[in-house]
Amino acid sequence: MMSATQGKIAAPVPNVETQAYWDGANAGKLLLKKCRSCGQHHFYPRALCPFCYGETDWVEAKGTGEIYSFSVMRRAQVPYAIAWVSLAEGPAIMTNIVNCDFDKIRIGQRVKVTFVPAENGQRVQMFEPAD
Repeated sequence: MMSATQGKIAAPVPNVETQAYWDGANAGKLLLKKCRSCGQHHFYPRALCPFCYGETDWVEAKGTGEIYSFSVMRRAQVPYAIAWVSLAEGPAIMTNIVNCDFDKIRIGQRVKVTFVPAENGQRVQMFEPAD
């Protein structure tokens, strides 16, 4: 049985387009961009909508989703689980699955956001089982 012991998390490097995202994470909020024109949510944050090139605004996500795909890295010095999570708002996000037994992770499993500090203290979004 593997557990979600956490190794060191590399500090993210914010830029002009992502600074608000990381500020939101520090405040315990998962932020996404939403297009003013077509209404689509998207992730990775960018100034223009990848669907219609319209202007975008930051919105707070529900912080819930389900595992689309995952892999458990058991041979790593500190084992970890990485996954694509389909968010309730639509976009998929690559993330780690934490605070669980790795043998119980499954595709379609409901998950919720949690924030884990990186090496420099910046909080990074990860997901844990919702039930």
